[in-house]
Amino acid sequence: MTFLAGVIPAEHVSGHILILPSTHGPVAVSELAAAWFPEVEWLREPSRAAGARRMAGARFRGMAQPDSLVPGVLRLGPGYVATGPFEVGEAHLAELEIPAAKAEAYSITRDDGLRDVRGAAPTSYDDRDGIARAFAHALPQGEELRLVQWMVAAARKTGGGVLADGRQPLVPDPAASVDLGLYSAHPLQPGDLLPMLRSLIATADVTADQPTPDGSPRYTLMGSTAYDGSIVIDVERVDRVPRALGTLDWRSYGPFAYRMSWLPADPYELELAQPSGLHVIARARMRVSLARLAVSLQSRIAGIIVDDGGFIAGPDELEGRNDPTSGGAPGARAWV
Repeated sequence: MTFLAGVIPAEHVSGHILILPSTHGPVAVSELAAAWFPEVEWLREPSRAAGARRMAGARFRGMAQPDSLVPGVLRLGPGYVATGPFEVGEAHLAELEIPAAKAEAYSITRDDGLRDVRGAAPTSYDDRDGIARAFAHALPQGEELRLVQWMVAAARKTGGGVLADGRQPLVPDPAASVDLGLYSAHPLQPGDLLPMLRSLIATADVTADQPTPDGSPRYTLMGSTAYDGSIVIDVERVDRVPRALGTLDWRSYGPFAYRMSWLPADPYELELAQPSGLHVIARARMRVSLARLAVSLQSRIAGIIVDDGGFIAGPDELEGRNDPTSGGAPGARAWV
């Protein structure tokens, strides 16, 4: 099946296509790229070309050609460019099972026009992102693999999709993004953070506490449930923060990392594109719990929250995660 027929120009149709829903306005694709790659910049910014001159007279009222979108070219670090956006309508999105009224598509290729050399065929075809299935004959390597991984992460972040080589659809489940990290200038001791985790899981406790020689905290908290797995919080001072924070004023975050993650009953299911129903139900509840924990922690010590795709998680996204019905299952409390 040919997707996006007539939407992507012929000279760009064979690239990897990133589809980002734009129902609520244009997507800042450069910000998504800057979270993963250095030297991201517009070589030519997108623009609007004025349509035909509006015809005068009552009989021609309302008859004017709308402005057309002129695609730009975005450099994605060394070696690759994204050309777009190309406007995608609801009918084409429905073919890809992307629930959006409209979207913007970008064709991503090497900047020298050549094709990447790929590796061997995958030995397993059931991975969380579906990359092995999309490249069943030869897996991307090196920078191309990282590029595809970024595209899938960006699609998961926005509820969009990817067409690998312009034809193999990848539509990741946004609800599969559960883990969060908070980067703050304020260190908390285990006794300060533990009550917050115990408000979700009463049996939570400190499982490791090894302060560094300079007195900075370094510890792990864990709260385990009977059915939904465990919430783990790793706290330490770090030398490097996620690249996405580099676009912000350094005073808005700090070197103390609070990594909040979910450890399911069967961790193997984290790597499956189609996990079991029980995993999905537990994931939905823990997604809500982790979002609430992150928001509560941020309200206490400030800082910036980053999701497991390496992107900044803003208030609207966190509010959406806090919705008890988000993630595909009802209920906002873990089964203890």
